[in-house]
Amino acid sequence: MNPKLSDHKTDRNDDRCQNLLALYRTSLTNIARHLPLSQILIQIITGIEAQYSQTMGAIFVTGDTGQPMELVTGPSLPQEFLLSVSTVVVDSSEIHASEHEFEPEPKSESVDPRIAGSVFWSQLQVLAVRHDLRIDVSMPIVSAHHTLLGVFVLFSRPGETLPPGDRTIVAELASVLAIAIERHHDQLKLLMAEQATRHSEVSMSRMALAIEGSATGVWDRNLQTGEIHYSSGWKALIGYTDTEISNRIEDSYLRVHPDDLAYVQASIRAHFEGKTDSYAVEHRLRCKNGSYIWVASRGKIVQRDPDGRPLHMMGTTTDITTMRVLSDRLQQSVDLVTCLTNEVSGLAYQYQRSSDGAERFSYVSEGIKDIYELSPDQMSEAAALIHQLVYPDDLAAYCTSIAVSAQNLQPLHLEFRVNLPQQGLRWRQMDARPRRLLDGGTLWHGFVTDVTEHKRIQMELQEHATIDFLTQIPNRRYFMGRMEEELARLQRAATKPSAVLMFDLDHFKNINDRHGHAAGDLVLKHFANILRDELRKSDVAGRVGGEEFAVVLSGADVHDANIFAQRVQKQLLETPFNANNQMIPVTVSIGIAMMSDTDTSPDAALSRSDMALYRAKESGRNRITIAAQ
Repeated sequence: MNPKLSDHKTDRNDDRCQNLLALYRTSLTNIARHLPLSQILIQIITGIEAQYSQTMGAIFVTGDTGQPMELVTGPSLPQEFLLSVSTVVVDSSEIHASEHEFEPEPKSESVDPRIAGSVFWSQLQVLAVRHDLRIDVSMPIVSAHHTLLGVFVLFSRPGETLPPGDRTIVAELASVLAIAIERHHDQLKLLMAEQATRHSEVSMSRMALAIEGSATGVWDRNLQTGEIHYSSGWKALIGYTDTEISNRIEDSYLRVHPDDLAYVQASIRAHFEGKTDSYAVEHRLRCKNGSYIWVASRGKIVQRDPDGRPLHMMGTTTDITTMRVLSDRLQQSVDLVTCLTNEVSGLAYQYQRSSDGAERFSYVSEGIKDIYELSPDQMSEAAALIHQLVYPDDLAAYCTSIAVSAQNLQPLHLEFRVNLPQQGLRWRQMDARPRRLLDGGTLWHGFVTDVTEHKRIQMELQEHATIDFLTQIPNRRYFMGRMEEELARLQRAATKPSAVLMFDLDHFKNINDRHGHAAGDLVLKHFANILRDELRKSDVAGRVGGEEFAVVLSGADVHDANIFAQRVQKQLLETPFNANNQMIPVTVSIGIAMMSDTDTSPDAALSRSDMALYRAKESGRNRITIAAQ
């Protein structure tokens, strides 16, 4: 395989992995922020489609038994296919009936066997073929209790396919989908419980019926008698029947985990004293079998005496063990992704630009400390601070590249310099992929790396390709390129012509034969230094042969060129070369010709100056000869 192609492919894979990593973390963050489920699912699908242009995604979310399945898709699936799916897809009850309980057995093949045997899969496959689609990945979305929450499907056109090595990476997002959907279900349960609490004064029995089956129980506390009455659902939460549990308040505290007891008592005391509007705690509660579950208890004083002392309190208790497990998994995932992004050398980021031009970073990794010498705490103002750090000559290109990427939704790739307080002038490379937001703004997931060393090596290689190693002045290739630029300048504008001079060191072979090639090399370097010292900034010199050198004097006439040549000869005469305390006199023959806008190529002027040089050597050497115009 071609190494360059391999490196390019690896770079694309690395970029894709970085972007999927950012998508993974952003999705987990949005779950933690309680964003709507539909928004999280659409963000995951569009994020995948942004990384794989040939891929189209869909998420089928199961409803309660007898309720239709909810379909969430990205923008890429054909409208005709979506209409067909909405009329044919079976109810979630049929999938549950055919699949029953799902065990989380990750598979590497594209279609999971737990899906392949269902009626749903058969109908979906027929529809896909009918609309010229191919199913690349089909994964069940499974809860922590091994029940089906939905199906995650990726389609492509025939002849296009998701790279085999990437299927496993993409399929891992099914775990994020499971967390999002299951957390959504638990939030609905808690919402039902809280709504029930707000209506507790009306009827405790009616409220108990409303929340039955939602892992929530109701309690009613009489502060005058010290009694607390529990609904049957409350007792069932911790494994008791109606007759197996005491109604004394002092006994209730014995079931609270010792590490949580002080917190629970302080919270309820604060509500008694009127410091809080309601009582709300999360703590562990001991079950009949000695194990503990996590519960969320919500309550409120519903009656006080004329002096404000509490008399009657009602509330609910909800089993949130599953939610706590999911929260722990979520935190572990967040910690893992954060650790991974922080360990990567460079800055992983999420950057947003609104339709009115306002810009901000919504996520930055710890790499911002090294890349920009900023801290993650400065994320809210990082966009403006980075503008101040970008090297002034590169700022326009930096801003333009971002604007073009936003306008055309094309990948962002830019190399630019930053001037940092500690590190000084450094090179940075920025790569990111944009996608359009619903409000018209643009969101990028990207990565910034330090390419200072790479640029240094690149410039050294470029210099080696254009500079003569021995004399450290431009080589013939670079010199001819500069001559072409000079000729183009003359032909573009009616300006003064330029002079071309050819130099040849006289009797150089004798110097090599008599003093050795090492001394000859030093003589060449000596002459190159003299030549370089006489040049103006607009002039260019080059070594075009063994002992032959050439010079272009921009905008100089014959008189100017002749004076320049005389200065070089004079300087060479006054500074003979000293080799091991032996003075070696060196002279040079010079030919001068003019370059004009009528020349068809740089070689024309160079040839005329070479002919003039030949006549100078034929005339006795150490002479200056001017070519006829």
